[in-house]
Amino acid sequence: MQDVFRILRGKRGGSTLALGMENLIRGRNPPQYQRSPCKEVRAALRKRPEEELQCLEMTTKRKIIGRLVPCRCFRGEEEIISVLDYSHCSLQQVPKEVFNFERTLEELYLDANQIEELPKQLFNCQALRKLSIPDNDLSNLPTTIASLVNLKELDISKNGVQEFPENIKCCKCLTIIEASVNPISKLPDGFTQLLNLTQLYLNDAFLEFLPANFGRLVKLRILELRENHLKTLPNI
Repeated sequence: MQDVFRILRGKRGGSTLALGMENLIRGRNPPQYQRSPCKEVRAALRKRPEEELQCLEMTTKRKIIGRLVPCRCFRGEEEIISVLDYSHCSLQQVPKEVFNFERTLEELYLDANQIEELPKQLFNCQALRKLSIPDNDLSNLPTTIASLVNLKELDISKNGVQEFPENIKCCKCLTIIEASVNPISKLPDGFTQLLNLTQLYLNDAFLEFLPANFGRLVKLRILELRENHLKTLPNI
């Protein structure tokens, strides 16, 4: 047995283990251990395949940016992905991997792809705060966008969107909307219930008029309406 203790002491990190085993065998009280740092716990986990921490890898066609919560190794909790970036990936649809993080996803970037429609499942991501889909092939915004009650920033510029759904008014947290370069001819009345809106960009669209009660948007600080068909403006 003494030989075993000598072998353990000779290995890296084995002295503590040897001392503990020796104390237990001889009836001594074991030493009080301190919790190992997160780095050491992760190293131990990597030695056990069944508990291996999974990582999202960068690929040539897909970039994924993950902001992770502080280490929770001792409680066995998984790391949380809150930001995903699939810009410039030649995608024709929203990747299914996105829906694996519908509880925690806060920012989604789908810039410069060929996406034609947004799936219903995307609107289960109720923690989403920023949705960026410029330079795609969208022709409409589904009414299910009303489910994104925490959405603060929406960018649908350079698409083929013809109108906002009336229930866009349910996205009451919206502060920034970028919808330039879309064939939008009018805004729904519900649009004026977005009382937290501070920036609105609707350049190079087909707007012919604004809602009569547009002046309700008292927090609006930036309003861009270049290259439209507006002939009159409501009292603001």
